[in-house]
Amino acid sequence: MLKIGIILGSVRQGRNGEAVANWTYDFATKRNDDAEYEIVDLADYKLPFLGAALAEDVQQNALDTIKAWSEKMASFDGYIFVTPEYNHAIGGALKNALDYLKAEVNNKAAGFVGYGSLGGTRAHENLRLILGELQVADVRAAVTFSLMTDFENMSKFKPADHHADNANQMLDQVLSWSGALKTIR
Repeated sequence: MLKIGIILGSVRQGRNGEAVANWTYDFATKRNDDAEYEIVDLADYKLPFLGAALAEDVQQNALDTIKAWSEKMASFDGYIFVTPEYNHAIGGALKNALDYLKAEVNNKAAGFVGYGSLGGTRAHENLRLILGELQVADVRAAVTFSLMTDFENMSKFKPADHHADNANQMLDQVLSWSGALKTIR
C-alpha cells in the first residue's frame, strides 16, 4: 500500500488551506484506492529559518523539530502539496520546510492542489522548480481553486463540482508515479 502525504503548506492564521486540505483528504479517501493518505500540517512543525542563528536554549528543540519533519516526509511514497499562491509563488514557510529536505524525498512523486486568485497555478510552477532540484517527479494534472469562485467572500470554501475531474486525474497520476518510483528507491 502506498503512503501519500497531503502537505498543508500554509501556516498563516485564518488560512483557507485547512479546508482545502480536508477536502483533498476526504476526496482521496473516498476513492478507495490502495493507498493511505495523511494530512501533514506544516503549522505543527515550528521549523527555524534555515541557516538562522539559534539561541542555545532552543537549539535542541529546533533539531528535534527538524528531525521529526524529515522523518515524517521520509515516511511517504508520494505527496500532494496544498498551497496558496503568495506573490506568484509558494509561501515562505513551505519553501523553508522544503529546504530542509533532500534524500528523504528523492525519487518520489508529487501532485498539487492550489488556491488563489489564479487557482495557485504560479505557486505550482514555483513548486515544480523546487521539487525538480529535490528529485521529486511532479505530475501534470493539478487542482486549482479560485478565491473568486470556489470561496464565498474569499474565505468559506465551497468548491465547484467540476474540480473532481482534475482531482481524480491528479490522484491517478500521483499513485501511478509513486508506485513506479518506489521500485527504484
